[in-house]
Amino acid sequence: MERRFFYDLCIMTKPLLIYCFDAYCGWCYGFSPVIQKIAADFSNVLDVEVLSGGMILPEKPVHIKSSAGYIANAYKQVEETTGIRFGQDYLWHILNPDDSDWFPNSEKAAIALCIIKSLYPERALEFATGLQYALHFEGRDLTDDEAYRHMLDAYGISADHFYEKLHSEAFKEAAYYDFALVKQLQVTGYPTVFFQTSELKFHMVARGYTDYDTLAQRIQMVLDSLR
Repeated sequence: MERRFFYDLCIMTKPLLIYCFDAYCGWCYGFSPVIQKIAADFSNVLDVEVLSGGMILPEKPVHIKSSAGYIANAYKQVEETTGIRFGQDYLWHILNPDDSDWFPNSEKAAIALCIIKSLYPERALEFATGLQYALHFEGRDLTDDEAYRHMLDAYGISADHFYEKLHSEAFKEAAYYDFALVKQLQVTGYPTVFFQTSELKFHMVARGYTDYDTLAQRIQMVLDSLR
């Protein structure tokens, strides 16, 4: 699967907004309405690329109870700051970690996103935010193949076709390529958003949760500087 780092603006029709996120990032979940509105409102002048960061990639499986205590406090701050709400099916695992069977890992969600990017690149952001809703509201385990089945009809993908790709080496390599791009951009936290204005020039316009008005203003300032 051929990929390039980063994007040659000479062959692109629009400048590029690069959204670095992770499916397991609660702050990214809270940021979802913001980045969706940004993408919609600037769709005539910007394209959006979504990169998974690989926030949770343990060498050996790590049970949710190792992070549940932190999340049990942090999710409240995310709700207060962003207005998003975490679902009770998700919070059950956070508040009852000893009874949970979750072992969080970012890999499979990132592979799933790469499948959608290969088929419908213009819907990558839609799928990424859908992953976060599936986890943080519906309480689906993104390490479980079945967590993705309910999303497939919306993309016209047969389950057999999707799961073949989900377990293919090619799409695993694509996911790890995205992880490498995020690392090369020196991202240290999520969400992070860049505006690419030339092949190797990137403007960071969001680092951590950023409200819509602030992000829109920053993007507009970069757009104005290009005129």
